[in-house]
Amino acid sequence: SNSWKECLMAIAPPPDNPLYSALTPREFDVMHYVAEGTPNKVIAAELGVSQRTIEAHRARIFQKMQVRNAVELARCMLQRPPKPQSSRSPL
Repeated sequence: SNSWKECLMAIAPPPDNPLYSALTPREFDVMHYVAEGTPNKVIAAELGVSQRTIEAHRARIFQKMQVRNAVELARCMLQRPPKPQSSRSPL
């Protein structure tokens, strides 16, 4: 069985889902970190950008995903998961 983090990191945006497809590739990357509860400072260091840049991405992600916080974002991702990156069809 996969850990929660592995499950989140295996998610890719499907073209037919307007919530996920509205995200830029960088916002999509940041979304995974945010849903895991990773602090902005850590995300910024790992992605090589400023903390302010991550804060801006985070705000746009919440707006586009129609959530108010990281808990709602994680819940949304688990309730309406995007398709996995692999070519296997979901169960």
